[in-house]
Amino acid sequence: MTEPHEVFAELCRQAARLSRAGAASLSGLRVSYGDISLDLTWTAQPGEPPPPGDAEEAEDGSWRVHAPMVGTFYHAPQPGAEPFVREGDAVAAGQQVGVIEAMKLMNAVTAERAGVVTEILVPDATPVEYGRPLIVLRPDE
Repeated sequence: MTEPHEVFAELCRQAARLSRAGAASLSGLRVSYGDISLDLTWTAQPGEPPPPGDAEEAEDGSWRVHAPMVGTFYHAPQPGAEPFVREGDAVAAGQQVGVIEAMKLMNAVTAERAGVVTEILVPDATPVEYGRPLIVLRPDE
């Protein structure tokens, strides 16, 4: 007989696969197995545009790196390690600036454009929602 925690873990894996597969037209999902059920709700409703990308500039010419998913944002690859970036660091386009842990998987957060880190908006080990601004960059002059 399958243990309830094993069933729940499999439901979570399948739900994660659905969300990664681009089931954006769904706003919610319920998966059940016997007495166990898993309810998921997408934060973006069908037809709702995604949050602005890194390329959207503020009036002062700065832009922000946003969370590409829901999870926990970390400044460094592991506890005690040096952070990916600090305020004042120059960042290249495509450079990793953080990591988001989602369902025990570590996902790189990268900058879409080059710039200088002017502010890190989210403390280390903070839960974040999809689209939350994480880091402010300004053009390198």
